[in-house]
Amino acid sequence: MANSAPRYRIAINGYGRIGQCVLRALVERHHPEIEVVAINELSDLATITYLTRYDTTHGRFPGEVDNDGECLVVNGQRIQVLCEQDPRKLPWKAFDVDLVLECSGSFKDRATAEQHLEAGAKRLLFSQPAENDVDATIVWGINEGELALSQRILSAASCTTNCLVPLLTILDEALGLEHGVTTTIHSAMNDQPVIDAYHQTDLRLTRSAMHSIVPVDTGLALGISRLMPHLAGRFECLHVRVPTINVSAMDVALTVRRDTHRDDVNSLLLAASQQRLKGVLGYTEAPMASVDFNHDPRSGILDATQTRVAGKRLIKLLCWFDNEWGFANRMLDISQRLATLSAQT
Repeated sequence: MANSAPRYRIAINGYGRIGQCVLRALVERHHPEIEVVAINELSDLATITYLTRYDTTHGRFPGEVDNDGECLVVNGQRIQVLCEQDPRKLPWKAFDVDLVLECSGSFKDRATAEQHLEAGAKRLLFSQPAENDVDATIVWGINEGELALSQRILSAASCTTNCLVPLLTILDEALGLEHGVTTTIHSAMNDQPVIDAYHQTDLRLTRSAMHSIVPVDTGLALGISRLMPHLAGRFECLHVRVPTINVSAMDVALTVRRDTHRDDVNSLLLAASQQRLKGVLGYTEAPMASVDFNHDPRSGILDATQTRVAGKRLIKLLCWFDNEWGFANRMLDISQRLATLSAQT
């Protein structure tokens, strides 16, 4: 983080896996125009400090982490730590907050977002799919050009949407998508127990994350239709959790309108990864496993060795993604673009 005060002031509401990764990505990517001024998390400062310094998945924090009894101190910069459940009581006006990153996972509607705005924040970005009433849902690499300062409530969609939609966009433009079925093979998450335990709404989520592949519900088909409305009703999506702590994969089956074969599909996506979607879509022909994509900042990486085409119009793909780090970097990309737009006014 820069020694001089950055212009764009961010508050993180909910300091779990995504919130922690956003702060870390900000340090690793060196954005002097952005400053995290506050973190709101329903935990104590000592635990927040500890979880920032030590990370099982991504390793030790690449900098100095401490606290002074009131603030988290990262590389000498003080970040005010709050513990407030009611967004309306947060001191965003006093902190002159330009953007709240809503990373708690507890909210996704405009009414809740507006509570942050009423508390003094200029705008809010959800770290999950939001309801239809937000001003925009942004998938980096696809529609970030639509970002405008008139938009006050935004969503960065989801890690799965960010992995899938760029890939679908390229294939739709070149081959014309008809229908699709996807299966997300997702690492375990913190709503799963280590050993069997009670869950309020989903019986499958009572089962041990360490010992089972667990099917769960997904809203990915809705996410596709929001970003690609002409495909509404043409996709079915499944989602299973597997006993790994990070890095997921997307198994994608597509039917297309034009004949193709494996080399053509891979060539299309390789070109996109090198040009239009550079830094968003990756491409590999190496014999890699999921752990090899840990801490990869791209939204998705096509495993070209797994591409298959049957009958010239049925395509099968496998795309890896770091469900924590990749998505946190997209949150930061959107934040940086908003900072740039604000600096131009």
